[in-house]
Amino acid sequence: MGKPDNLDSLEKDIEATRERLAATIDQLAYRASPKTVARREVASVQAVYVDAAGRPRTDNMLKTAAVVVGVIAAMLVMRKLTR
Repeated sequence: MGKPDNLDSLEKDIEATRERLAATIDQLAYRASPKTVARREVASVQAVYVDAAGRPRTDNMLKTAAVVVGVIAAMLVMRKLTR
């Protein structure tokens, strides 16, 4: 007494769907893990300051330094004005 072909086909489809779902869940868990998120963010920031060959991007470093100096100067001026 065997199973009908359509039942076998349905069981195979269900098993394939389970495997795809398990793989998707594994991928999502990996992408959402704190270590993966941190690595991705570090790589993103690093890409701004270092090119693909590993050389520093001085133009971006200078821009960042200028912004930091500007913010500090603005804070000092505001502090003096509020006294």
